[in-house]
Amino acid sequence: MANSALPEGKQDEPEVIIETRELSRVYPGVMALDSVNYRVYRNKVNVLIGENGAGKSTMMKMLAGVETPSSGQIFLDGQPVTLGSTHEAEKHGISIIFQELNLFPNMNVMDNIFIANEVFQRGRINEAWQYQLAKSLLERLELDVDPLTPLGELGIGHQQLVEIARALSKDTRVLIMDEPTSALSQSEVKILFNVIEQLKRRGVTIIYISHRLEELMEIGDNITIFRDGRFISERNVSDASIPWIIEQMVGDKKKHFDYQPASQGECVLQVEGLTALHQSGGYKLNNVGFSLHKGEVIGIYGLLGAGRTELFKGLIGLMPCQQGTIHLNGENIYKASFQARLRKGLALVPEDRQGEGVIQMMSIQSNMTLSDFSLQGFRRAWKWLNPHKEQERVKSMVKELAIKVSDAGLPITSLSGGNQQKVVLGKALMTNPQVVLLDEPTRGIDVGAKTDVYHLIGRMAHQGLAVMFSSSELDEVMALADRILVMADGRITADLSRQQITRERLITASTPQD
Repeated sequence: MANSALPEGKQDEPEVIIETRELSRVYPGVMALDSVNYRVYRNKVNVLIGENGAGKSTMMKMLAGVETPSSGQIFLDGQPVTLGSTHEAEKHGISIIFQELNLFPNMNVMDNIFIANEVFQRGRINEAWQYQLAKSLLERLELDVDPLTPLGELGIGHQQLVEIARALSKDTRVLIMDEPTSALSQSEVKILFNVIEQLKRRGVTIIYISHRLEELMEIGDNITIFRDGRFISERNVSDASIPWIIEQMVGDKKKHFDYQPASQGECVLQVEGLTALHQSGGYKLNNVGFSLHKGEVIGIYGLLGAGRTELFKGLIGLMPCQQGTIHLNGENIYKASFQARLRKGLALVPEDRQGEGVIQMMSIQSNMTLSDFSLQGFRRAWKWLNPHKEQERVKSMVKELAIKVSDAGLPITSLSGGNQQKVVLGKALMTNPQVVLLDEPTRGIDVGAKTDVYHLIGRMAHQGLAVMFSSSELDEVMALADRILVMADGRITADLSRQQITRERLITASTPQD
């Protein structure tokens, strides 16, 4: 297909505010963007989609001044511009909300909103003015939080809204949103969509990246598709369909997932009465109990705040529980440390990939072997690193998980979100676990990478591992699970076999009851 950015079937083309011409970005051994001609239309919601590694985030980083092109040009209002930093991009009116939170949990909400963009009066920060403006922005997002609240006390969904409030506090002409709803509840997504409509009415142009196709069809005006670092196609959203989008995204690499249940063995994990309390009162976990067998895949479904993440952290030992029992292969590990539970066969892939899953200053290889280092898995008897064994194991895991990387010694940040997630999965598998806990394992990754994760879950079950995963996507949890546990208010409200699962039952059980 020709590398043209003219929308298909479009007669009267709207005004272009940003245009790239032959834009390329090369990393060591990787062509992230290859001579891309891309257009952003003024006062529209410009949807950009593609598999992880397609070049979406790389393009956005260059438009936001985070990275510079290897070749090609960026035009703003028809004039060539050089965007050498985020500050320079913001002077041109371009702001970005990153997929991974870029906030400071030890600071309060107000200071996070105005950091590096403070309001000064007579040489001092006008905190009274900032407080009122922050309060107004939070009210606009229907977030009932005092601006002086420490950010670390908020859940990840509310932190995402604070990130959006920070972008709205600037004089923005073009707002880039990279997976802004990945951590939001359905009600918060509706609020965000209302804010986007308000911004459009005020003349703000939106670039919107998401892997939720129904969401794109609802909010977008036009859609652009990248694949393998190249521009593929563009259409009005009104002229597009989900099958067409998927076809353009994957090309001849179409992937399918067919559920094949594994043979189940003896009970490997038995939990009874697991209870954890909030410091402010109430329950994080309320008398949770279930069993998990070898070869079984259990899906955990629930709304934001239902207790899914708390359950996984309680099981792995990262959150204190006040009572209950956790039997792994018949042994009560309730009082065991996190390290001890890891050694005994529990492994966790956390929801917050950037905050808890990877160490950004380290290489791909070092990130993948990090957990196994704590078990001395690659060390000789005299405690020195065995580099050959490490490299061979990592090379094997990279191949098994189909991680797109030319050199495992590159920084973890050189990978796309989907490939970073595979590294986190590989890190968990490096510990040779018996029970694998996956907290939102497909959050923020594309259709192709999701399918890879689905196949991996199936392989783990067929290899005799016991798997639990949480998901906020109904279709996903229904497609993958042998059994679904529904949570609400820290309790298990339903335990449904595959034969009992219906959308209505899941939705009803996930709704908190007064």
